[in-house]
Amino acid sequence: MHFISKGNNTLQNSVIILLLLSATVVAMAANNQTGKTRTSAPQPAPRPSTPVRQLAPTARPSTPTPSRPSAPTYPSTNNLGRATTRTTMPSATGGNTGAKTETVGKNEKTTVAKAGTAASLDRSGGAAKGVINPTSLNRPPAGREISLKGGGTASLRPNGQIRSIDRNGMHIEQGPNGSRRIESTRNGARIVSTAKNSGYVQRPYVTRNGYTYVSRTTVVNSVTYTAVYRSYSYGGYCCYYSYYPAFYYTPVFYGWAYNPWPAPVYFGWGWGAAPWYGYYGWYFAPYPVYPAPAFWLTDYLIATHLQAAYAAQAATDTGAVQQTQASENTSTPAASSGPVTLSPEVKQAIVEEVKAQLAAEQAAATQRSSGGQQPASEEVPPALDPARRTFIVATDLVVPGGGQGQECGLTEGDVLTRISDTPDQDRKVNVSVSASKKGDCSAGKQVAVAVDDLQEMHNHFEEQLDKGMQELASKQGTGGLPKAPDVRTVAAEIPPPPPDPNAVKTLQDQQAIADQTEAQVVKEAFSQGS
Repeated sequence: MHFISKGNNTLQNSVIILLLLSATVVAMAANNQTGKTRTSAPQPAPRPSTPVRQLAPTARPSTPTPSRPSAPTYPSTNNLGRATTRTTMPSATGGNTGAKTETVGKNEKTTVAKAGTAASLDRSGGAAKGVINPTSLNRPPAGREISLKGGGTASLRPNGQIRSIDRNGMHIEQGPNGSRRIESTRNGARIVSTAKNSGYVQRPYVTRNGYTYVSRTTVVNSVTYTAVYRSYSYGGYCCYYSYYPAFYYTPVFYGWAYNPWPAPVYFGWGWGAAPWYGYYGWYFAPYPVYPAPAFWLTDYLIATHLQAAYAAQAATDTGAVQQTQASENTSTPAASSGPVTLSPEVKQAIVEEVKAQLAAEQAAATQRSSGGQQPASEEVPPALDPARRTFIVATDLVVPGGGQGQECGLTEGDVLTRISDTPDQDRKVNVSVSASKKGDCSAGKQVAVAVDDLQEMHNHFEEQLDKGMQELASKQGTGGLPKAPDVRTVAAEIPPPPPDPNAVKTLQDQQAIADQTEAQVVKEAFSQGS
């Protein structure tokens, strides 16, 4: 009995062990199947990294804009057909962003910088990663809109100051610093006031060889002069206006002005006692020596812009300017007092623009001397030309930028770098402020500027460069300047007409009407709860 009982116990233990082993095998099989299932399941896609941005975005996502076809790309070359070297601008936030320099040949497209740099563009001409979309920079400014009795609208800033008025065919813009711009059309003439006793009156002039020309009588502090502009369309928009010179020099003189001098030239401008020079001594200093005429012309251009800016400020803030003038007139020139805001890098960019324009004028002079004529066709305005990036502000502007309805001012002599080539729905492009004066949009800030305004900056640049060439031609061979070759001039095909004798009064009448309109808007805004 004892033997049988022991055998039964052994059998029972064996059964239990077999059951445990079976359960273990089943569990392992189930775990193995579960592991296979997890392994075969698709892994979630990694979350894309947040793109680098130059300015602090708003917490609210920007409203998407309808997609539009990309603008065509254009070769990025100088006007001599040579390969050029372009260095990207630093980011608006400062610091080393890894900007790179690339050589751009005749058949290469616009240089693409690393994302996060100010010059980062995609190859279709639009904004790429690292550059804020034009819509983000061109948001409606803060404030409120009011409807005016009898028609029209006005835009007010949060502090109640008038920003703009549209009424009876007149558009008025006021800057935070007291500047004012007025535009209207009367009897076929376009009338634009840019400051007190300053502006221009533009009228149709003549059509020749497929081109339409307008005459523009410009008034600066009640002094008038006239110039011719050619109008043309581009990208479905009309019209852009391009400065048309009254005469050309011989091609050899343009070549002399483009190339280096045999040795650096020392030249005294005589600006030491000039009020504007002391006033902007912290901003601008002339080159100590001039290796080529393009550097001399660059200082001439900057000086003419700052002289005009000083005169404009004197008209709006006489007391401040006179006080500064009294303290600065006896001071030493800024060139000997250390670094200035207008850096060598920014001035070099202006030098390259000068050289590009000299090459373009040499080509035009050569073509005219050979009797050739260009057919009338659509052409890229300099304001959108990928080969033209640097612009000197010619008149006071208020521009949007920074998001959240922010805006800031630009004044004559500030320097901009265009960083996008495709206009937005309001025909504005992104620019980076390369250099600015106190109280203006800060250097490095990205803002949106109208293409028309950039075109006017380039027109003024060409006009002042022509005057600089006249000055260079008259001074060559004197004051340390080398003697130039043939400085004769040849009249252009379209001569400028005499100045409009009524231009000054026309601008004064426009400004008087604007004064009345602004007074009415102030009353209406107050009655509506400004």
